[in-house]
Amino acid sequence: MASERYNPRDAEPRWQKIWSEAKVFETDNADPREKYYVLEMFPYPSGRIHMGHVRNYAMGDVVARYKRARGYNVLHPMGWDAFGMPAENAARDNKVHPKEWTYQNIASMKAQLKAMGLSLDWSREFATCDVDYYHRQQHLFLDMMEKGLVYRKLSKVNWDPVDHTVLANEQVIDGRGWRSGALVEQRELVQWFFKITNFSQDLLDALDTLDQWPEKVRLMQKNWIGRSEGMTIRWELVAETAPAGQSEVTVYTTRPDTLFGASFLAIAADHPLAREAAAANPAIEAFADECRRQGTSLAALETAEKKGMDTGIRVRHPLDPSWELPVYIANFVLMDYGTGAIFGCPSGDQRDLDFARKYDLPVVPVVMPAGDDAGNFAIGDTAYDGDGVMINSRFLDGLSTEEAFETVARRLSETMLGNKPQGERKVNFRLRDWGISRQRYWGCPIPVIHCEVCGVVPVPKMDLPVRLPDDVTFDQPGNPLDRHATWRHVACSQCGGDARRETDTMDTFVDSSWYFTRFTAPWQDEPTDPKAANHWLPVDQYIGGIEHAILHLLYSRFFTRAMKETGHVEVKEPFKGLFTQGMVVHETYRRGSGPSGEWVAPADIRIEETDGRRRATLLATGEEIAIGSIEKMSKSKKNVVDPDDIIASYGADTARFFVLSDSPPDRDVIWSEAGVEGAHRFTQRLWRLISEAADNLKGVAPAPAREGEALAVSQIAHRTLKAVQDDYDKLSFNKAVARIYELVNALAAPLARVAAGDGDALFLAAVRDAAEILVQIVAPMTPHLAEECWAALGNGRMLAQAAWPRYDDALVVENEIMLPVQINGKKRAELTIVRDADQDAVQAAVLQLGAVRSALDGRQPKKIIVVPQRIVNIVV
Repeated sequence: MASERYNPRDAEPRWQKIWSEAKVFETDNADPREKYYVLEMFPYPSGRIHMGHVRNYAMGDVVARYKRARGYNVLHPMGWDAFGMPAENAARDNKVHPKEWTYQNIASMKAQLKAMGLSLDWSREFATCDVDYYHRQQHLFLDMMEKGLVYRKLSKVNWDPVDHTVLANEQVIDGRGWRSGALVEQRELVQWFFKITNFSQDLLDALDTLDQWPEKVRLMQKNWIGRSEGMTIRWELVAETAPAGQSEVTVYTTRPDTLFGASFLAIAADHPLAREAAAANPAIEAFADECRRQGTSLAALETAEKKGMDTGIRVRHPLDPSWELPVYIANFVLMDYGTGAIFGCPSGDQRDLDFARKYDLPVVPVVMPAGDDAGNFAIGDTAYDGDGVMINSRFLDGLSTEEAFETVARRLSETMLGNKPQGERKVNFRLRDWGISRQRYWGCPIPVIHCEVCGVVPVPKMDLPVRLPDDVTFDQPGNPLDRHATWRHVACSQCGGDARRETDTMDTFVDSSWYFTRFTAPWQDEPTDPKAANHWLPVDQYIGGIEHAILHLLYSRFFTRAMKETGHVEVKEPFKGLFTQGMVVHETYRRGSGPSGEWVAPADIRIEETDGRRRATLLATGEEIAIGSIEKMSKSKKNVVDPDDIIASYGADTARFFVLSDSPPDRDVIWSEAGVEGAHRFTQRLWRLISEAADNLKGVAPAPAREGEALAVSQIAHRTLKAVQDDYDKLSFNKAVARIYELVNALAAPLARVAAGDGDALFLAAVRDAAEILVQIVAPMTPHLAEECWAALGNGRMLAQAAWPRYDDALVVENEIMLPVQINGKKRAELTIVRDADQDAVQAAVLQLGAVRSALDGRQPKKIIVVPQRIVNIVV
């Protein structure tokens, strides 16, 4: 038939309405089929989705639709990570309440996501700022408090002076706040903590069980948890230099073998010794204050200039009491790591070497690579931190580093300082407890009150939720809850006296550390329905950005363990499979040259190519614009493509198909207008081929051909089906796209024949079978187009409810194989031949190969050895 062009503006909203009215994607927890839980990291409601969202949610939707077709009961929910500072900033800047700003943004983004045709169960939708959600989060907090997993203490914190809130170490990037970009300061505040360190070893060990996680993510978490085996060593203070009442300082080290290379001790600005020294010396006090103003993250420590100040305190070397070393306060040592004191071995640590060179301290090489000459080995500008052989280390000389470690450990454990051993073996972890207090309004209130008589009192569960007050103002910096006239004043639930509410709210990473559990039964009064949670968890396939490898993913693993201890779930690991997708990137464009040039948006540019040279001009004026590098889409560089514009111009299926087709899903995808247009041409071609043949295929029962002219049609269709099925199982979407292109090319001629009224009954049945396979394998990526094609073929039931096709084993077997051909052990050629060819046929065919005849040059082979279906060896 003569077909019109495929019109996504008509088809896409129509099919979305049909799916919604039929509740096709709503999931029944009582469904007896095998479960499959697919989840993409939920978005922050900034107000607009971006192309990164399109790619992320398109990937998850392919998995959900594919698994649903394979017969699984699929849970594919959506929600909103809705608390956080941006809403408060918007309230301040736009004179709008954070709640109003947030829910308006949610409505806008929900409409955009629906326009993508995602197969989401919207009946389970919630936002983390919903009272119903944070009510249950407060319930979990109280349960964790009862189990001893929550505590409060005075702590050194990272303070963001712009956002006026505390940041976790992980939220400090290069010494700056991860949202505001402000230089982070250190302050001492009383903070609430989760005892994530209770699970340090378990979190580390269980990484080995997460075999469906990217290795790089597991390694990042392993390094962050940071298990190390070392020693605590007690150093005696030289009495005449020590502050009154102080006699020793304890150091933790993983390299006791390098003790003879020590040239100084370094302590944190908040170490008790440092405080004593500062109290007697204003210069030391000033330096300690300077140290406190820098961030506490490892990134801040690594990038900051290494500075120190000699306290005048001296210590005796634990292996030679006559050897005295200076004690410095150093800006790269923190009280929260180890013991707040380290010994510096400049020859074996680059940081210590830089410090020693700066302050003219000794550098004694004590480890050299095996096989080097001890007489000539020296340390220049680079420390040697590897294993090897001990030198300049007295009784350790000639030992390996492992042997030296054991020797020192044994000696110090047997040496007494006072009434205790001078050294003890110890396992240490880099991981620190999670400080969750945030000094802001738009977050989950911490459900405790402070009473002068009773102290810290948990809010009774019957009094939950502790609701955020709506009548707050943002006309001055700081937390509006501290300034609220009535909200913070409350009667103590124990004594009835006057008390005040906790005004800190929870870190928003708490909100996202258990939302996947709430999705399993979001209607429950309790935080979970344990039966539903234990059925659905762990999430079978979790999809999101690599940037969450430590923060969100580690916190979620901890929270699931905490929920297990408090009886809400039975599992420990939240995510069985994890996939981290690449970013969507785009060229940048700039008016003028140099860093002062003005960025220009792609929508304002025309790209032309002449004689291999690409040229960009401004649409409005024709002015030539510089084409810059390809970078992550960002508003600041204006290289952003609005998904709404793409969907309006080409349709959601085109956008989905392009972001899935252009590159492996774990790598960045380069957005290009040419690529999008190519995806659009494909959708139009697929519709034309199917719709033009559809009238002559209606009423034809699909059946693959076993012989004759249609055999090739059935073979390629079923082989492609098998291959695409494998690709979907591996999330290799770009490979699936390539195979689908090949299948469309192969079916173009047969479908054209059918459209022209040519072909017998067997041919029509084979083409109908192949056409249905094509439509079904492309459906997870382009669901609206596929539904339109499916309906055009005369199918009554919608494709979203159809079962995945089954390939015919006989049709996917390759009838030909390729055999490598060797002459005297060296590969010379390859032979393609039918799989069941006998030995005589193989030998005859080999001798006809041009490469073999050329190599033989008229000679007769002495022997031809055929290893069936493996290799052919010719001996000359």
